[in-house]
Amino acid sequence: MRNQTRTNSSPAGRSEVEERRTTAWIGHGVVVEGRITSSLDLRIDGNVEGVIEVGNHVLTVGPRAAVKANLVARSILISGAVTGNVTATERVDLQATGSIEGDISAPRLLMVDGAFVKGKVNAGEGRKTKSHSG
Repeated sequence: MRNQTRTNSSPAGRSEVEERRTTAWIGHGVVVEGRITSSLDLRIDGNVEGVIEVGNHVLTVGPRAAVKANLVARSILISGAVTGNVTATERVDLQATGSIEGDISAPRLLMVDGAFVKGKVNAGEGRKTKSHSG
């Protein structure tokens, strides 16, 4: 029976708990107006209006979230509705249930079939290569 106990307390389970401790969360039913800055990864499942900056961290907009804000983060995953400009230093990942009404700026953009964008997209500039002539 001890082996079963050890099997149930896997390192993966501990990893999920550690992830929760390093991610800030705005839950469903929560409404925030103003400027949000975070030194942790941030997940939004509620309604936010204003500015959201998480610096060199990950911002996740859940499928039931409604955000009217400019977003700035290292990586941004959007499954809900965003109205505002989206700026990522690494990538923007727009899921099938996600929508953005605003401009997107990121070196990488992943957009799943069904996602909606209304605005300018500036992506892939980091992939430019210089040709060397000898």
